[in-house]
Amino acid sequence: MATRRDEGRGPGLLRPHDVLTLLARLDRAAHARTSAYRLGAHVDAALVRLSTAADRSRLWCAVAAGLALTGWRGQRAALRGLGSVVAASALANLLGKLVFGGRRPDASHLPWVRRLARQPTSGSFPSGHSASAAAFATGVALEWPAAGAAVAPVAAAVAYSRLHVGAHWVSDVAGGVALGAGVALAGRRLVPSRRLPGPDAPAGPPVRLPALPDGEGLTVVVNPRSGAARVRVHPVADLVRRALPRAHVVVLDEGTSVAQVVREAAARGARAVGAAGGDGTAAVVADAARRQGLPLLVLPTGTLNHFALTLGLSSVGAAARTAAAGTGTVVDVGELTVGDGDPVTVLNTFSVGVYPQLVTVRDRLTPRIGKPSATLVAAARALRAASPVPLVVDDEDGTRWSLFAGVGRYHPRTLAPVARRRLDDGVLDVRDAGAAAVYSRLRAFLELAAGDLGARLLAAVPPVRRRLVVRQRTAASLTVGTGVPAVLAHDGETTPLPPASVARLRIVPGALRVYAAHHPHDDRHDRPPDR
Repeated sequence: MATRRDEGRGPGLLRPHDVLTLLARLDRAAHARTSAYRLGAHVDAALVRLSTAADRSRLWCAVAAGLALTGWRGQRAALRGLGSVVAASALANLLGKLVFGGRRPDASHLPWVRRLARQPTSGSFPSGHSASAAAFATGVALEWPAAGAAVAPVAAAVAYSRLHVGAHWVSDVAGGVALGAGVALAGRRLVPSRRLPGPDAPAGPPVRLPALPDGEGLTVVVNPRSGAARVRVHPVADLVRRALPRAHVVVLDEGTSVAQVVREAAARGARAVGAAGGDGTAAVVADAARRQGLPLLVLPTGTLNHFALTLGLSSVGAAARTAAAGTGTVVDVGELTVGDGDPVTVLNTFSVGVYPQLVTVRDRLTPRIGKPSATLVAAARALRAASPVPLVVDDEDGTRWSLFAGVGRYHPRTLAPVARRRLDDGVLDVRDAGAAAVYSRLRAFLELAAGDLGARLLAAVPPVRRRLVVRQRTAASLTVGTGVPAVLAHDGETTPLPPASVARLRIVPGALRVYAAHHPHDDRHDRPPDR
């Protein structure tokens, strides 16, 4: 009895079954019909160029780069698609062709305009091009259906092109499409998408704080230089006074001590203290508020306002309404001590090395090209210009591109994370980018560019995981020393780290009471108001 191997398929590791006889006949008939198609020289040439463009997934890398420029959703879709391509291509080319093998169709009778410049000689089943095309289109659709619908016709054209140029049988293409789509679907289950919660998600356990209608009983420390673009039109102090007319407003100048202002406010019987400025201003006022046992109201008048936005406070008006309602939460803070100095409060992040440079460039470019693109550009610039720093981290000596520690778990899982889900995780989120591995500068950039999804896809493969540069862990404390002068960055501020000195950062759970946006489901957890 004739078998598919007898019909032109080469030997594989699996013995053919009788069903292959029918498949071989169908393949032969479909190949004859496809070869007889006359679509015109221009279409033939276009399909050859398309099939060639998909070699080594170059086409999908280009499409992914375009998607990544559209924003976080496009970046996630691109990474899901490329991750699916990597897995599908490996299965098709390293396993499928080895197991099933098979000779390819004879393309010698096709017109020259329909032939590939170099006819492939590897095993025929399954089609690697078709597997990659289906994997990319399916992966993109899982993250962004509209983009997936736009990519699908291109993927279908690539799959058909493999028939048109005589590189594969119909069963090869069908098997590749099934493999690629299946890999993408399985990848979604193994590595599910993790999106940050919406603005209604609480930042921490709710607590009732003193209600401050119109700012009564509130002292606000104003940084007049925060949010420079806004200051020229609406001075920060005026914004605060309009929103909180009964608050005591203190505008910082060169000789003003925030600690002294807050001490005097507490002596006058202030029920809370406010910080009008960016994250650096909020951290300084938070430190003084902690020492006086006062709750903190953050009024977002800075450039980025990460801490305020996590609390659900997107404007001065929103902060004023929250103060009037008396809704708040209890959050963790970090305490940073450099050498024998006094500890200072850290609300968001601590870093040393390339990260401060990277964030500075990213934040400058974000208004013009968006955060995803700005992150990639900043990573390339910072890692190209930077030199690794010798650091001793928790008694582990080494050379590092960057060391990052966030107060609480940050996302995404890269060298330059952006945001937190909550403010009461009780841990430091430590990211350590080593420089000992070969090509670690390029690897650090690729891991940064991969984003949260890409990092998790890479880390899911043991051989790849061992070669990753950026390590992530959680800890209750962190010590950093160096033999050369270095600069520490924390909440947008910088502190010198002299040689032979040690910086210590520790998490302090539940150390600060802050006003936060009210969430309806918090009511059953409300604690009695503080007096």
